[in-house]
Amino acid sequence: MEIDTRKGDDEENQQQQTSMVKIIMITSIACGVQFGWALQLSLLTPYVQLLGVPHTWSGFIWLCGPLAGMIVQPIVGYYSDRCTSRYGRRSPFICVGAISVVLAVILIGFAADIGYAAGDSLTKTPKTRAVVCFVVGFWVLDVANNMIQGPCRALLADMCGSNLRMTRASNSLFSFFMAVGNVLGYAAGSIKGLHKMLPFTETDACDNFCANLKTCFLISVVLLFILTTLALLSAKEKPWTREEVANEEDGGIFNFFKEIYGAFRQLNKPMWILLLTTSVNWIGWFPFLLYDTDWMAREVYGGDPDGVKNLRDLYDNGVRAGSIGLLLLSVFLGAMSLGVEGSSRLIGVKKVWGIVNIFMAFVMAMTCLVTKMAEHHRDYVTVNGVPTLRPPDQSVKISALAIFAALGIPQAITYSIPFALASIFSAHSGAGQGLSLGVLNVSICVPQIIVSVISGPLDAAFGGGNMPAFVMSAIAALVSGIMAMTILPRPPMDIAIKATPSGGH
Repeated sequence: MEIDTRKGDDEENQQQQTSMVKIIMITSIACGVQFGWALQLSLLTPYVQLLGVPHTWSGFIWLCGPLAGMIVQPIVGYYSDRCTSRYGRRSPFICVGAISVVLAVILIGFAADIGYAAGDSLTKTPKTRAVVCFVVGFWVLDVANNMIQGPCRALLADMCGSNLRMTRASNSLFSFFMAVGNVLGYAAGSIKGLHKMLPFTETDACDNFCANLKTCFLISVVLLFILTTLALLSAKEKPWTREEVANEEDGGIFNFFKEIYGAFRQLNKPMWILLLTTSVNWIGWFPFLLYDTDWMAREVYGGDPDGVKNLRDLYDNGVRAGSIGLLLLSVFLGAMSLGVEGSSRLIGVKKVWGIVNIFMAFVMAMTCLVTKMAEHHRDYVTVNGVPTLRPPDQSVKISALAIFAALGIPQAITYSIPFALASIFSAHSGAGQGLSLGVLNVSICVPQIIVSVISGPLDAAFGGGNMPAFVMSAIAALVSGIMAMTILPRPPMDIAIKATPSGGH
């Protein structure tokens, strides 16, 4: 008698399809989170300078991000590994993080209004109270984003288990939805009259630029709320009982630090090298991420947020042009995200990561050339007897936008491969996925602290501007590329790919 195996195959396929739908829903949260990150990266450095914070000191405000990441994400990862809520291990943290984003957006978007109500002058800078409100909101937003992103990645790792193919696919999807969020965020930041959708955002204390920023953040909150709600409703977690986590001895915060120490101590050699390579790689990324639109506004457009009206207008136009550049970057990021799986299977993860980092070093070096081009093509016209700087030459604009677009390729790899490798390497480290990904996040936060502390004084030491930090970025990218191709051990992912070229297991 023959046994009909088709029914079993159909059930297995259906389960795989259901799991993939849940993974897609969870990874879509990255779109909402990254929408807010995109607004931070494109608008907040220029905005804080308009509030009166000097360029040299603006980098220090970004210290809140890595400090929050180093403290919050490991703690959230640790306790989410042990959470026994009836809603699941990761979902409660994702939900609280989303609620915290709302509070942060209110503080950031309405900082100028709150500062004015508390006594700030409309004409004098710095607007001290607005800056304080802004910084507090900035910190809350970074904490909230870390509360969402860490558990989201850990939830994906929970669902994928030891399935290497699904692990790669989920991280690629996460990177893809980050790209979608970037596109939406940068597109919103580049639209000059977006605040007209919500007329109440423009007030005596909040001009057009401020109103646009406020409108963008309100839109990001709505998007994140919708995506988070849909994801948590569709991807219901199985609650863990106290008995299931009983073997995970929980001694409170002291045991947390013990586990962090244990997690680092038990890391195997591949994981340590991954952390080191990731840190060097992010030293290459952060100067650009912190000052990309400021570079476009200052070095390319020749604007100055503290200058005369002509220079202030050029600065504003440069910021919007930078947002368009970041939009192009995100389009390339999204396209490359869909090709990570195939390229990794074709030539191996090490080579993919190494090659794109070397490519990134070349692109960052090109910022020096474009800056010199912009300086060479500076052109003044006389308007009402006053010399007025004109916008940059079209060739300069295109060259600058090409740099933004090209960086989308290595960024797609940065957002996917290290996290996939961490999930696999940490399988032998004795720590849960939440804590292990929190440890990886530490290797991303440390370089951000380094860059935030030294980039401002470094730029000031060489006469101001962003080029010294960008040169440091190119050198770090080159070093990380060489490290990825040489000292990073051959990961199990590569072994699995070469052993099963069809993608099976």
